[in-house]
Amino acid sequence: MFTWTGPRKEHMAIPRMVSVTGVKEWCEGELRSVDDYLVGEEPLEIRVGDAALSVTMRTPGHDLELATGFLFTEGLIRGRGQIASVRHEADGKQNGANRVRVDLVAGVTLDSDAMRRNFYTASSCGVCGKASIDAVRAQGMEPPNPDFQLDPEVLCRLPDQLRASQAIFGRTGGLHAAGLFNLHGELIVLREDVGRHNAVDKVVGWALANDQLPLSDSVLLVSGRGGFEIVQKALMAGVPVLASVSAPSDLAVNLAREFGMALIGFLRGRRFVIYSGSQRIQKAPRQATHPAA
Repeated sequence: MFTWTGPRKEHMAIPRMVSVTGVKEWCEGELRSVDDYLVGEEPLEIRVGDAALSVTMRTPGHDLELATGFLFTEGLIRGRGQIASVRHEADGKQNGANRVRVDLVAGVTLDSDAMRRNFYTASSCGVCGKASIDAVRAQGMEPPNPDFQLDPEVLCRLPDQLRASQAIFGRTGGLHAAGLFNLHGELIVLREDVGRHNAVDKVVGWALANDQLPLSDSVLLVSGRGGFEIVQKALMAGVPVLASVSAPSDLAVNLAREFGMALIGFLRGRRFVIYSGSQRIQKAPRQATHPAA
């Protein structure tokens, strides 16, 4: 069992998830001064021991989940048992809360090939391309739970639940979300971030900390599009059904089809498109009614 350690407030300033700024609003022919909420965006440096691994632009909050989820979905660690501790680490600057250090248990080392994938990740994108597919295959992923099926009526209810639970989005309008649901459409956990891939990593980090991996009986819903990296991260976590409110990419569809994941796009109202794994979306059979004796 690894330990989670929060930042020491006397050594660092905690970046805010939301800030307020003055803006000019034009409405119905009139210009006026108003206050507007902005979503926070700060760089987060992820370190493994003394070595810098990656820098990602993210919305501050749930940083420890983001760091450990990132390590897991990138195939750098195989499970919770390989982590000794994870904590914020001061760097001597005002933004010291923008660094997370992960220490692995004795004897666990990172694969040198995987370490070569150190990269800077912008909040709007992640990895893409054929080379990324080859890297994913090298990580030894397995197809998710083949027996998991979901009622389409349950699927249609998920976007409204996700939107209703997005507290920060309601104030800023500028955040992506990833929500994990069970078979019955009940929300298990939701994370928001300016980067859609970061939101997914935060959910996976939560699952890792709570011994919930693999997520073999869960549905993952993401705002925005279902790109290749989102599918990759969901597959690493064992998610059998991934849905998004927008369109997937061709690489995302091909990857989902190869591993037997159900990939849903344009999930809005009572309509959606199944790009992969249609056998997983099955209407629940009606229970037989028996006449009273």
